[in-house]
Amino acid sequence: MELQDILYGVAITKLVGSTNRNVNALTFDSRQVVQDAIFFAVKGALSDGNAFINQTIDKGASVIICQEIPPELKEDVTYIQVEDTNLALGKMAANFYGHPSAKLKLIGITGTNGKTTIATLLFKLFIELGYKVGLISTVQNQINEEILTATHTTPNPIALNELLDKMVNTGCDFCFMEVSSHAVAQHRIEGLQFAGGVFSNLTHDHLDFHKTFDNYLKAKKAFFDVLPKSAFALVNADDKNGVVMLQNTKALKKTYALKQMADFKSRIIENRFSGLNLEIDDVDVFFKLVGSFNASNLLAVYGTAMLLGEDKLNVLTVLSNLTGAEGRFDYVSNKLNIIGIVDYAHTPDAIQNVLSTIQDIRKGIEQVITVIGCGGDRDKTKRPIMAQVACDWSDKVILTSDNPRTENPQTIVEEMELGVSPTNRRKTLTILNRKEAIKTACLLAKPGDIILLAGKGHEKYQEINGVRHHFDDKEILMEQLNLIS
Repeated sequence: MELQDILYGVAITKLVGSTNRNVNALTFDSRQVVQDAIFFAVKGALSDGNAFINQTIDKGASVIICQEIPPELKEDVTYIQVEDTNLALGKMAANFYGHPSAKLKLIGITGTNGKTTIATLLFKLFIELGYKVGLISTVQNQINEEILTATHTTPNPIALNELLDKMVNTGCDFCFMEVSSHAVAQHRIEGLQFAGGVFSNLTHDHLDFHKTFDNYLKAKKAFFDVLPKSAFALVNADDKNGVVMLQNTKALKKTYALKQMADFKSRIIENRFSGLNLEIDDVDVFFKLVGSFNASNLLAVYGTAMLLGEDKLNVLTVLSNLTGAEGRFDYVSNKLNIIGIVDYAHTPDAIQNVLSTIQDIRKGIEQVITVIGCGGDRDKTKRPIMAQVACDWSDKVILTSDNPRTENPQTIVEEMELGVSPTNRRKTLTILNRKEAIKTACLLAKPGDIILLAGKGHEKYQEINGVRHHFDDKEILMEQLNLIS
C-alpha cells in the first residue's frame, strides 16, 4: 500500500525522505518487523521503541514514525516526526486496513463494571436474532462461532483494525466492543467509527494509570465526546456520571435506569439465585441472570437493541433465554447445597454489588464466606477499601493472593489488611496460597452456606513474576465442593 495513503489525516511535524513508496506492514514491536514495514517508535511503560530504530531498519523497516528524528539517519529510509506516535498509530492502522469500522455497525461499551456482560449479551442476542456478529471483550474475541484469544480488554490499534477487517470480510453486520479507559487515553480507538456508545457506571479503579479519579472520568468521557452525530450515546442515569458523559457529545442522547427517570426503564419484581424477574418497558420478563447490577446490564442491552431498530418483543424473548459472560456471578452447588460463586469483581463497587446481591437473595441463616485478593502492579489505593467492603458484607473473609505479578503477595495482603477494622478482624483469615484459601473456605462452609471467590473470574491463570501458571477458580472450587459433598 502507498505510504502517502496510509498517512491520510496524520499531522506531520517533520519529514525526512519520500512518502512515494509501498509498505507491507505496520508494527510497534521490533521483533515483528518485516521487509518494507512501518515501525512506530512508541515509548511504553517497559521499553522505548526509539532504542530499537536502527535494529528495525536492519531487519527491513523502511519507514520510521517517531516523536524525535534520530541523529543518525540511514539511506533509503523515510523518517516521519509526529507529536504523538500512539495517535498516529491509531489513524494509520485504520487507513492501512481500509477503515473496517465504517463497514459494519461498531458499538463501544465503556464503564468500570458491566462492560463484559453487556458486550457479551449483545453479541449473543444479535447472533440469535440472525445477524453475523463480532465481539471484542476481556474474556474473548469472537467472530460468529470462531473464538479468538483476548489479551487485552481493548487490543492495540493494529490488532484491532485487523480483527475488524476480518469481521467485515466474514460479513459481520455488527461488532460489540469493550472500550477501556486505557484504550481511550492511549489512542487505541483513534480512527475508528462508532455507531453507538454505552456507559455502564464509573467507580474507583485504574488510579495506578490515571493517577486521579478526574483523569479516569475524562478518559471515559473522551470516548463520547468524539462520537459522530450519526451515532447514539446511551448512558446509565442511575450513575451521577452518566449525564457527564453526554455533556459534549454530538450523538443522539439516550438514558436507561432502574431508579431514575429515563428513556428505557426497568423495575425488579423478584431477585433469586435462579434468576431475575423484571418489568422492562411495561413487559414482565424472567431472565437467567442474577442481581440488581445485572438488571441494569440487561436494560443497557435492551436499550441498545431498541436504538439499533430491533423489535421489542423479539429482543425480550431472546434475552430471557441468554446466560451472561463466563466468570460473572458464575455459580455452582454440591449435594450439601453449598453454593459457590465465581466473579471477576476486582473493584470495591463490584464486590459490594455482588455481595449485596447475595444478601438480597439469602434467607438470613447462611454464612457468606468471601475469598478475595488484589492484583499486583495495579491501583494500590483500592486494596484496603476492597478488604473493608468484603468484611462489611461477609460473615467470614479469607484474604489471599490474586495475580501478584511482580509484587510480593505478602505486601499486597498487608495493604489490604489496613482496611480491616478491629471488629472485623475476628472473622478474617489470611492464607496467601489461593488454592489453600479456596480449600479452607469449602471446609468452613456448612450446608446452605455461600462461598464467593472474587477477583479472577474467567481467568485461567495466576501471574507470578511474569510467568502465567494454570489456575482456574471455578475448577478448584468444584473440585473442593465435590470432595465434601
